[in-house]
Amino acid sequence: MTTKRERLQAALVGEKADRAPVALWRHFPVDDQDPIALAEATLSFQTEYDFDFIKVTPSSSFCVRDWGVEDVWNGDPEGTRDYTRYVIDGPADWARLRPLPVHRGALGAQLKCLDHLKKKCGEDVPFIQTIFSPLSQAKHLAGEQRLLEHLRREPRLVLQGLEVNAETTATWVQAARSRGIAGVFYAAQQASYRLMDRDAYGRFGEPFDRRVLEAAGGLWLNVLHLHGESIMFDLAGSYPVHVVNWHDRETAPSLREARRMTRLALCGGLSRRETMVLGDPTSVLREAQAALRATRGRGLILGTGCVVPVIAPRGNLLAAR
Repeated sequence: MTTKRERLQAALVGEKADRAPVALWRHFPVDDQDPIALAEATLSFQTEYDFDFIKVTPSSSFCVRDWGVEDVWNGDPEGTRDYTRYVIDGPADWARLRPLPVHRGALGAQLKCLDHLKKKCGEDVPFIQTIFSPLSQAKHLAGEQRLLEHLRREPRLVLQGLEVNAETTATWVQAARSRGIAGVFYAAQQASYRLMDRDAYGRFGEPFDRRVLEAAGGLWLNVLHLHGESIMFDLAGSYPVHVVNWHDRETAPSLREARRMTRLALCGGLSRRETMVLGDPTSVLREAQAALRATRGRGLILGTGCVVPVIAPRGNLLAAR
């Protein structure tokens, strides 16, 4: 019998296993404010659907809350929380950031979540941890418009903050490795031409991405997530990852185009709103079959471009599986 790891490793090298691996993930609002509750909610979801890997999805504030950020759950259908307090006001605030202790506070709590998952999953189910890029975390510290303004006005000060953030994040990844993660789900949310050009990302994003990904080196299931529209897909060709995930049903490139652009395994094929929420099991199967045809069933992990909304019908999730 093919194991989940064997099925995934076949996809990573472009071979066929007994079937294409499939993985969907979602937020767990309210539960994500307690490490054990998040672990148990994640395990319950996995028990129900038996996906080929677990993507651990804490609230995005877990990595910046210890700097003083605050957020609240307001019922967003994606399960995300709204930020109510940022800690960066003026450009000088970036220089005041200091490295965080990774075994305390919200960062320490997320390590406890991983400890719990390791005990329950054993070697049978690979699980990967969401990591937000330093530039993405900077958005959570300042708000997107303020971050972009500071990048234009005082780039040197923002770079100081990014250095501190990358140091803390890389140290946390090293701590997470001992909790049994198979890899990281690296969310490069700002790698979009709608926000900056490629040269700017090469200065403010890429060097810090590489520093964090270096800390994840040697893991076997590192996933690059390129968020939103007009993405910098060329990063997938040079970053040390095994899989690229993006909103392939919402923005270029398509799966067929991406197959010609990179040798990485592709994760996608399903529209998270139009199909997984508003569709039915028949439309889910139709879209999955189209994804398999586009990739000839090789190097594909069937999934959505981002989190499945918490309102997605159970029947649609079962159909994907």
